[in-house]
Amino acid sequence: MGDRTHTSAHPGAAGRAPTADHPASVRNVVLVGHSGSGKTTLVEALALAAGAVNRAGRVEDGTTVSDHDEMEHRRQRSVQLSVVPVEWDGIKVNLIDTPGYADFVGELRAGLRAADAALFVVSASDGVDGATRAVWEECAAVGMPRAIVVTHLEAARADFESMTDLCAAAFGDDDPDAVLPLYLPLYGDHGPDGHAPVAGLLGLLSQRIYDYSSGRREELAPDPAQLPRIEAARNRLIEGIIAESEDESLMDRYLDGEDIERKTLVDDLERAVARGAFHPLLAAAPAPEGSRQGLGTVEILELVTGGFPTPAEHELPAVTTPQGAPAPPLACDPAGPLVAEVVKTASDPYVGRISLVRVFSGTLRPDETVHVSGHGLADRGHPDHDVDERVGALSSPFGKQQRPLTHAVAGDLVCVAKLTRAETGDTLSARDNPLLMEAWQLPDPLLPLAVQAHSKADEDRLSQGLARLVAEDPTMRLEQNRATRQLVLWCLGEAHRDVALERLRTRYGVRVDAVGHKVSLRETFGERTTGRGRHVKQSGGHGQYAICEIEVEPLPPGTGVEFVDKVVGGAVPRQFIPSVEKGVRAQAARGLASGCPLVDVRITLRDGRAHSVDSSDAAFQTAGALALREAAAGARIDLLEPVAAVTVLVPDGYVGPVMSDLSGRRGRVVGTEQAGRGRTLVRAEVPEIEIGRYAVDLRSLCHGTGSFHRTYARHEPMPSQIAGKFREQDQKGG
Repeated sequence: MGDRTHTSAHPGAAGRAPTADHPASVRNVVLVGHSGSGKTTLVEALALAAGAVNRAGRVEDGTTVSDHDEMEHRRQRSVQLSVVPVEWDGIKVNLIDTPGYADFVGELRAGLRAADAALFVVSASDGVDGATRAVWEECAAVGMPRAIVVTHLEAARADFESMTDLCAAAFGDDDPDAVLPLYLPLYGDHGPDGHAPVAGLLGLLSQRIYDYSSGRREELAPDPAQLPRIEAARNRLIEGIIAESEDESLMDRYLDGEDIERKTLVDDLERAVARGAFHPLLAAAPAPEGSRQGLGTVEILELVTGGFPTPAEHELPAVTTPQGAPAPPLACDPAGPLVAEVVKTASDPYVGRISLVRVFSGTLRPDETVHVSGHGLADRGHPDHDVDERVGALSSPFGKQQRPLTHAVAGDLVCVAKLTRAETGDTLSARDNPLLMEAWQLPDPLLPLAVQAHSKADEDRLSQGLARLVAEDPTMRLEQNRATRQLVLWCLGEAHRDVALERLRTRYGVRVDAVGHKVSLRETFGERTTGRGRHVKQSGGHGQYAICEIEVEPLPPGTGVEFVDKVVGGAVPRQFIPSVEKGVRAQAARGLASGCPLVDVRITLRDGRAHSVDSSDAAFQTAGALALREAAAGARIDLLEPVAAVTVLVPDGYVGPVMSDLSGRRGRVVGTEQAGRGRTLVRAEVPEIEIGRYAVDLRSLCHGTGSFHRTYARHEPMPSQIAGKFREQDQKGG
């Protein structure tokens, strides 16, 4: 961390895939931050500093390490997780770059699952947003080690000192001294715009200058005049390190005036970082054109390799048998039982399906047969499965390249080819000892997208294309809604939706049209009424004869359709009573006033007439349907709409706007409760038709800091004014 002797990889390493033979030589680090914070730029700068790419930031085939999807270039935004392995001081570092946009939080959660530590990337121009703070709290809850990197220091309004205070307030929880800088920036000469660029760093512990102005890090002795500037920051850092030290005597020695040696401080710092008790703050800036090392890159790599834990130090997810029986806890041991997990699935036009796999235990080798278990996502279009599959070639991900590997040990990340049945979230284990890992948390997709094939040719490919789409992205949910007869793809937001449509078209050759999403409306009678169905036809030969009289009365919500026979005297022969019921129920399913299913009524058969020759099952079915239609013609029919029970989790400052917004959606707030520090859970009941876009609107209302969950509660009568509009649309075919 600015004080370690190291030997970085040389430029020739750009053509070689880093390898690891033991968990101790692996670090898995996920980069977290809002969109535009500079995560991908930082990954490329770290790859350049480690010698994984050439001075132009390219690998040998001319692509950059961030070249993964043409869609990302068009959108100028990362939409998927990517892994860039580099080597530093003999340690393989898997840099896991995640999208910062909220619609792709599923990729972020996959990155968190694959990682053992996190770098939170914060832009000096934009500060810390609420979504980044929320992810920080998630990491804190599971004890994941974290550090902060401040980027965009070259911006005109960038201020490192202000960012230090801001990060301490945002990430310091109850102890701001747990978030402290390890270096202070040194500024060069003022440019024409009056802004002084960051030219180097001043190490607080080493009291050495690390000059990057030449494009390569040079260590220099400081000017004595510079030392007083760092005295206060250095003392605070030393006190913060000692406060987290496992050596209880260290604080007394420090307070007694003893000069604690630097090695002791660095060792204690690294231990505190590894156990998630201390969070260093570092600075980064891009390398000048043609330079090899950007400002802060060496310091970040030293922190990652020296301060972040190995996979063996990270608590592993729980495992069971595929049947749910308990299994012994896993250890990150290359010689242990094989347990790995698919954290990402992608399709390559030449190789086919490629699975990014984190090996948690054992050693994965090509051409071996493994057991694939996938449970718990059947509601999202991922049915449970337990199958055996043969592992294809193993490779190390690096931009568009796949560099062959002979094996992958516990703790490492590897790409596996041709796992045709495995999907994101599935567990790979030994065929003779199948296991299932505890699933990671996935956000609920709450933005509906109803689709239909654009043409007959697209219709033939639609089912397969959608199946492959949801296999790659478990945050999507595919629904065949029988009530509305719509095919609905549930997404996380508008950008997520647009990417899904584009992938269907470009990757799977399926064009679809988006249509308006419908909610499952129902009808009921608003009053008691009667109806008579007469189906009499005489056209020579065998005719049709059936007459029935019914009474219809409304029932409490949730009752359904109840049929009662009260015919006396054999007016309707006993063998035709079921026929009347069948006809009535068929008409109820088709609906009456607006084509929505009829529910919550009791239909009583009171009387009728039959003919000894012309009466039949079909005739009485028709008469029953006609009787129900006649009853509806003279009665008030209420349109019922589904109501959702909604829980909205927001920071306290947004409770008022959220409750007001819910009321504007015809919602009823039923209560609020505290849900942790500074957050409130709002409970409400809202008509589903009013929250079709709530996933998007809530994000805008709360600046990405709110979340919500919805479950079906019941159907309720729709206000007559709104019901009238629906019936008008139905009559117009809309």
